Amino acid sequence: MSKTTITAALPYANGPVHIGHLAGVYIPADIYARFCRLQGKETLFVCGSDEHGVPITLRARKEGITPQDVVDRYHGIIKDSFERLGIQFDIYSRTSSQTHKETAQEFFKDLLDKGAFREIISEQFFDPEANQFLADRYITGDCPKCNNPGAYGDQCEKCGSTLSPAELKNPKSALSGAVPVLKETKNWYLPLDELQESFLNEYIHSKTSWKSNVLGQCKSWLNDGLKERAMTRDLNWGIPVPVENAEGKVLYVWFEAPIGYISATKEARHNDWQDWWTGDSQLIHFIGKDNIVFHCIIFPAMLHLRGNGYVVPSQVPANEFLNLEGQKISTSRNWAVWLNEYLDELPGREDELRYVLNSIAPETKDSEFTWKDYQTRINSELVGIYGNFANRVLVLMNKYYEGVIPSKAHSFEHSQLAKEYIQPILDKVQQYKFRDAQVALMDLARFGNKYLADHEPWKLIKTDAEKTAEIMQFAYEVLCNLCLASEIFLPNTFKKLQIQLGMEFNDVQKAEFWQKGEWFSPEHGSKIGELSLLFAKMEDDIIENQINKLQASIPAPTAETVAIEEELTIEKPLIQYDDFAKLDLRIATVVNCEKVEKADKLLKLTLSLDTEERTVLSGIAMHFTPEECMGQQVLYLANLSPRKMRGIESHGMILMAEDSNGKLHFVRPSANINAGAGVA
Repeated sequence: MSKTTITAALPYANGPVHIGHLAGVYIPADIYARFCRLQGKETLFVCGSDEHGVPITLRARKEGITPQDVVDRYHGIIKDSFERLGIQFDIYSRTSSQTHKETAQEFFKDLLDKGAFREIISEQFFDPEANQFLADRYITGDCPKCNNPGAYGDQCEKCGSTLSPAELKNPKSALSGAVPVLKETKNWYLPLDELQESFLNEYIHSKTSWKSNVLGQCKSWLNDGLKERAMTRDLNWGIPVPVENAEGKVLYVWFEAPIGYISATKEARHNDWQDWWTGDSQLIHFIGKDNIVFHCIIFPAMLHLRGNGYVVPSQVPANEFLNLEGQKISTSRNWAVWLNEYLDELPGREDELRYVLNSIAPETKDSEFTWKDYQTRINSELVGIYGNFANRVLVLMNKYYEGVIPSKAHSFEHSQLAKEYIQPILDKVQQYKFRDAQVALMDLARFGNKYLADHEPWKLIKTDAEKTAEIMQFAYEVLCNLCLASEIFLPNTFKKLQIQLGMEFNDVQKAEFWQKGEWFSPEHGSKIGELSLLFAKMEDDIIENQINKLQASIPAPTAETVAIEEELTIEKPLIQYDDFAKLDLRIATVVNCEKVEKADKLLKLTLSLDTEERTVLSGIAMHFTPEECMGQQVLYLANLSPRKMRGIESHGMILMAEDSNGKLHFVRPSANINAGAGVA
């Protein structure tokens, strides 16, 4: 039997896990791993703390402790939080382990011996006072896009722009405050340009079953043309490069972190670990969209170069981002719901969090968590539908039959019930559509509630005891199937409901349900257990406390940040109506879109105006892929003077809206209208 190796992205051990991580990676991964095990597949589910990289050293420096102190603290917090939530890893390891160090160094040395790397001398930013090279995150300055004075060398967290240190205005070292200088250094690069031609093009284009957001991003990288990428860094925290005269150099964190999946497998399966990474085994990565390039391009390239029968990822069901109360989750601003704090403050509510986050999982686009929506979903769905059905069935069983299941057969066909209510759950999970699978679970609970409401056994018992027994026996049967189907989504609820049903499902019963998709029919005459509510109503005061806590976490604005905000929001001068009337604003439809060669920020859009087409260049490539633009209706300024860029003449401009987080949004009509329509 082939093996299934499931990995969940290694969380950085520079802070706790928050709900964005859970919705994007860990809850979907856990659902799928539980499903695979119940399907009888040989399954290994691995993860661990990512304990190297610049974010770790930044936090250590900020707190005046060592990087090891940081990772030791947060590794414990993260591991404990996962266990308490019921994330069922086979192993949760860490990249500071000796096994990982040896595995990563051996992997690098093997590729080096095979001549897989290019040794390149390049100029890197260097701190002359601290006497060390600077990673991008160790360089700060003014953002060239929004003038934020605290932008990093790789990203501005205010406007979200991706940057390089050379783009920053007034750059300085985060270590000493000195102005960095360029200095030559040697590093080892992975020749992704060569690998694109020899392997990656064919590999990516063969993955037709991958999610469109994943495949679209991969193809965008390939269309731009891959470039060589350094696999080592000049740092003092990380795994040393296993080469003579390479002091002060470590393996790039995105080279060694994915190898953490392999080292974790070694720790979990000492004797047969290679069987999980070779042969006909399948490798599935659960990640967020910011990790797509590393798991779909760089790591597969590394595994391909390694050879020795290593498999490459067969599926990478990456998710988009989860926002929080109208804003992007930000760990630096403490705008997050931290898992460890949730578990402490809302004990016994683990399944409620799993349910809500899976309900809003950002599977194909960004989604949003709000505490009010959390409350509504718990009270109206878990309490009002699922819990209500379970409680009604079991209370009536106690009342009418002293808790003993009556032996009256019902008229429903089991195969039809399985087709309508069990198979959709299995199908959706196999398609990595976990939100839809959970909806199908709740459809079964809704069916049970409707059945009771239609037949009203509490009235019928007075006139037809035999028919009532038949109704209650079937309602109990529906509840058993609901319980079985809950195991992968709501593991604690599954355990509690099993006890209340008075049974413990055995391996054969589970196999018939999860492998064959069969409707479960319980034996008659068994007695139900002690009853208790499966879910408690979420009260207003609890929600208000959480909202107030979140708002209180926002730091007070400084005079500097207030000045910047005022500068950015200054009103433009008043104009006359005649000035506005000169603008030819129309609705246009994007009929084609592609990246502009050697221009990271530009997209070339072909706009349809019904009777003609126009070419427009727009600097939105950092916000949208070409695939995301296709078919969009946009607000188009048609009479702007043409302008030539990158050898392409742009005719007009599309208008975008920018939210408080710097994210762009298309300005478009509330309903599709004919292309070319004027805007009055």
